[in-house]
Amino acid sequence: MDSDLLDRAIIYAVKAHHNTERRGKGFPYIVHPMEAMEIVATITPDQELLAAAALHDTIEDTDVTYEQLVAEFGKRVADLVYSESDQYTEGIAEEESWHERKQIAMDRLAVASRDAKIVAMGDKLSNMRAIWRDYQTKGDELWSLFHVSDKAEHEWRYRGLAASLSELSDTFAYQEFVRLINDVFPNDNK
Repeated sequence: MDSDLLDRAIIYAVKAHHNTERRGKGFPYIVHPMEAMEIVATITPDQELLAAAALHDTIEDTDVTYEQLVAEFGKRVADLVYSESDQYTEGIAEEESWHERKQIAMDRLAVASRDAKIVAMGDKLSNMRAIWRDYQTKGDELWSLFHVSDKAEHEWRYRGLAASLSELSDTFAYQEFVRLINDVFPNDNK
């Protein structure tokens, strides 16, 4: 197995997220991209998808640019990372644009390639696992840690993500994702 690309992506991600903490978690940020990469590995051995999962937050959360990723890892990896990045509107606060940004992201994901959905699944399942774990200990106090603290908004988002990612319903990762959503947001109308 040639893992040169993935090895370089992991090192690049570690450096890009150096000395940053996962908000409210008390552990290094890099743990999240590595978990996302591990989830993607349960779906595909494609080294470019694994690299994109490791790098998925570099454009959104660090100083790394799309152009830098193209130069280092090629257009396919950079495009997959870019497709997983939130698009912010200049001059609008993150809290004010949250719902609109998340709707745009879900709409974009619904029509994305299977490859883009696989990378997104790694990210979203990692996030949902963290929410589920925190919900077990904090209950509804958990929502106060987010920029948007309305639990109903988070349920709307994660159920929308599940719909957008339903092409992956044959994977264990997707099935776990839906199970965790239903655990955190019980719905008698399931």
